[in-house]
Amino acid sequence: MPEGTHPMPLEAGLLEILACPACHAGLDDRSAAESPELVCTGTDCGLAYPVRDGIPVLLVDEARRPA
Repeated sequence: MPEGTHPMPLEAGLLEILACPACHAGLDDRSAAESPELVCTGTDCGLAYPVRDGIPVLLVDEARRPA
């Protein structure tokens, strides 16, 4: 990330309509963190989807598996 820029959380309205493509559960916004991502809230899923340049990449192949 360029110096002097800070990640911004996604718009609340956008989060209301987004869902995990794998299990359709809601997503927890962690886009303001150093490694921005949206994390699935499903109990059996937990995939973490990257947010690149403020755009969620909701592709299962791009998601990080829970530890």
